[in-house]
Amino acid sequence: MKTVTAAMVPSRVFESGRDAGVFVAGMIADSIRASAREGRRCVLGLATGSTPTGVYEELARLHRNEGLSFRHVITFNLDEYYPMPSASPQSYVRFMRELLFERIDILPENVHIPDGTPAPGEVAVFCERYEAMIAEAGGIDFQIVGVGRSGHIGFNEPGSGIDSRTRLITLDRITRLDAAGDFSGEKHVPRRGITMGVATILSARRIVLLGFGEGKAEILARALEGPVGSQLPASFLQNHPDALAVLDEAAAAAMSIRKYPWRQPGAAGTLPWNDPERGPKLVRKAVITLATDTRKPILHLTEEDYNEGGLQDLLAGKGRAYDTNLEVFRQLTATIVGWPGGKPAGKKRPGDIPRPGDEIFPKRCLVFSPHPDDDVISMGGTLIRLVDQGHDVHVAYQTSGNIAVFDDDALRFTDFAREFNGMIGVGAESVAQIESHLERFLRHKSLGDLDSPTIAAIKGLIRRGEARAGCRECGVSAANVHFLDLPFYETRAIKKNPIGEADIQIVEALLEELRPHRIFAAGDLSDPHGTHRVCLDAILSAMGRVRGREWFGHCELWLYRGAWQEWEPENIDMAVPLSPDEVERKRLAIFKHQSQKDKAMFPGADPREFWQRAEDRNRGTAQLYDRLGLSQYAAMEGFVRWTGAK
Repeated sequence: MKTVTAAMVPSRVFESGRDAGVFVAGMIADSIRASAREGRRCVLGLATGSTPTGVYEELARLHRNEGLSFRHVITFNLDEYYPMPSASPQSYVRFMRELLFERIDILPENVHIPDGTPAPGEVAVFCERYEAMIAEAGGIDFQIVGVGRSGHIGFNEPGSGIDSRTRLITLDRITRLDAAGDFSGEKHVPRRGITMGVATILSARRIVLLGFGEGKAEILARALEGPVGSQLPASFLQNHPDALAVLDEAAAAAMSIRKYPWRQPGAAGTLPWNDPERGPKLVRKAVITLATDTRKPILHLTEEDYNEGGLQDLLAGKGRAYDTNLEVFRQLTATIVGWPGGKPAGKKRPGDIPRPGDEIFPKRCLVFSPHPDDDVISMGGTLIRLVDQGHDVHVAYQTSGNIAVFDDDALRFTDFAREFNGMIGVGAESVAQIESHLERFLRHKSLGDLDSPTIAAIKGLIRRGEARAGCRECGVSAANVHFLDLPFYETRAIKKNPIGEADIQIVEALLEELRPHRIFAAGDLSDPHGTHRVCLDAILSAMGRVRGREWFGHCELWLYRGAWQEWEPENIDMAVPLSPDEVERKRLAIFKHQSQKDKAMFPGADPREFWQRAEDRNRGTAQLYDRLGLSQYAAMEGFVRWTGAK
């Protein structure tokens, strides 16, 4: 964890959102205890969405295990959709109850959340009363806020003034798109919301802004370091005397303190350019950034470029520009790996870069895919190469992905099964009964209703079939396709259970069965509902249990991205080049996932289809390598080697 300062908002940057959540929960706990010692109530302003969930998990743990009491705490939530029944699965009332209030000892009368049910003519009266209740409580001591991609805090969309108070507001389309996954499509997202105003938020005595993930990086940089104004309401936090931004590494990536640490006041002589552990990556980042900013290949950079880019200290410590250029150029060259599973001795040529583990060939390669399509979307080209180059390739789908299938697809496949079974005279009557169940259930299904177990099973089978088809396109044997159906996912709802012992045991058993030499897993942790993060946790926990076994000594873990974001170039340890033919084969493998084609149930913030996202990112990585002066390729898939310990 590092402490840095943005333009006017102090910031603390943590390695992970989980660490950041624990830190903020500790701050809240300190505030609650301090208020108790002073004999007064602590008034908290709370936020919803995926960002503060780690804070609430830790607060519940502090209550359960360390006796933190909330009996003298009063809470006010920032916002609520309108109209929104409190019992709806999408309501913030339900969110807060399930995530926090049912797990602590807070008094029900001390909980306040904007009411999404008043008649239109009564909303203004409610908003005035909400403001009055905050004032009657003595004002907010500690306010948590997140920031939306539109720059909103609460539901204060662009155009919200610094003097705005609690009110009904129309939601920006970006906000509605980001919420589409929770509502099974944008068309179901309410167009309005009730929110505390900017002035209401700024009246809190202390404010903590939480920001996690690459998707928030650009808007956070603008809010924390850019001009202050109503077109970016989060920027008003720069005017607050006691505001703090708590970010993870990914969310802080676009801030100048992270992009250009060498340009910050007081940085001269303090950066670890020659540190054996931290230095190489920092130097690589600096040189890539300089080459990108000057639009020069790395080997064309001059001493003048370094000086004008604020990198005098780097040259002073390392010598000539050309030597540093060559060092980074060679590092990047070494990341280009055409044999991602290793090259057998008979295939080696003079000048090949020695790679550890090449003496084992072929290797057993295990690709973990959180959903039934992440494998081909994120590393389909590498998957094809591994198979074509003779490795024993297995793919393990960690979850069923059943909630991402539209109802119409379930009806369509059931209709096919009925007619097919009728044609061959097997089980037609039972399939007709299932079809009747689907039609009756779906006819009366309301937004937020859980699928029946039968419908969920059918949707899971649809995704299994698509996954097998994608594997066939890549050449993976049917016997090497594994469906783990981890229990944490099988709630039939968008909200999943925490990772449990059963999830870890399933992954551990597969590792022990296959004893892989190379594991690939999703390091793409910005998916809308956090499934990738939970799936990676299950893998790391299972690896921790098998770490001491003899076979594990030959095992490597490589993390891929692609569905939601791409690795930063300074972090890439292996860039697998793809030919135009491999790009086409990868696209065809993605196309096999028809239930996610054209319009996915949970597209996230990017409206493009997954194959378009993947190709643009892979092409972009190849073009970056080209601009830096390395070889030209049609596309590249980037990987980071995991070196941490669970």
